[in-house]
Amino acid sequence: MEEESVETRGQSEVEKVMSEVHLGCPPGFSGPHISYFTFSIPQPGPGLIKPRSSNDVSQVEEATTSISTQQNISFDEDGDLILPRRKPKLSNQSYSVTIQHSITSTLPSVGLQVWRAELVLSDFLLHKMFTSSELDGVVSLELGAGTGLVGILLARVAKTVFITDHGNEILDNCAKNVELNPELISPGTTVYVRELDWMNPWPPRLTIEESSLGKNKRYSWTFSEIEIAHEASLLVAADVVYSDDLTDAFFSTLERLMSLGSEKVLFLALEKRYNFSLHDLDVVANGYLHFRSYLQSGGDCEGLKCGPMPCFVGRCIDITEIPQYLKEYVRGSDVEIWEIKYSKRKF
Repeated sequence: MEEESVETRGQSEVEKVMSEVHLGCPPGFSGPHISYFTFSIPQPGPGLIKPRSSNDVSQVEEATTSISTQQNISFDEDGDLILPRRKPKLSNQSYSVTIQHSITSTLPSVGLQVWRAELVLSDFLLHKMFTSSELDGVVSLELGAGTGLVGILLARVAKTVFITDHGNEILDNCAKNVELNPELISPGTTVYVRELDWMNPWPPRLTIEESSLGKNKRYSWTFSEIEIAHEASLLVAADVVYSDDLTDAFFSTLERLMSLGSEKVLFLALEKRYNFSLHDLDVVANGYLHFRSYLQSGGDCEGLKCGPMPCFVGRCIDITEIPQYLKEYVRGSDVEIWEIKYSKRKF
């Protein structure tokens, strides 16, 4: 991570940060950069289901089952006949996701970059798509979407995808990335890029007021969209744990989202980031520890006594069992994926 110091309004603001994901990014380059992430659809086999989308049909070329009598015969140095190996020619259909992103950014604009947890979560969801029909036809909502990569991949199988973040610059970039990848969006799937500021209440009050006045902003919600979002069964988020204040705001928004409408599950990917703590005189991941303080262990919310506090039940997923479909990154050992469910407050 790279840091630079800049003067803003008479104060020294640090934090020009850089993701470790560098896909051919030229050194010293500033401004938007285009990267291509490729993944292949595996052939149907044990544990894999046949691709469900018409865009996902993989071709398998038939292997030749006989040796031509016309071919040359050769021998090794001992005089033994060399028989050519017959291999089936398998052709996995590959896709490329085109992502516009920044190489560096200020801390409030980190959503303009691609981060490792975003890629690990993409692998996890691709694996679900390839091995089950669990995500077929779902309504999904991505929190803190950043570049929108995860939501774009979900649009291959979901019925509706909400890609949400905060700030016009990040939302403009999300919308651009949706426009760059029309071939990955399944026919009939609706993708919305919408503003969701965790520091503000949900449902967004300002949006409701604007809707009643007939105003229409590009990233504002409508009443009908809010109703659809409440019926979302799948929430996803990646690399949203790096500030305690934002983590608090995230879980406050999450409680509102998960307490309304249909039952929901959140898959959250994060990267543990370590810093030296004078208090602990050790290198610790304080942001990660604050995140964990919100979670109870266990596989089910039923029977838990949460009292008046919001109750989030978390289960860490073993990502060593998840193949790496996106090839252009190093997964590392500090990324985790959590499955999080919610049990309503009991007063």
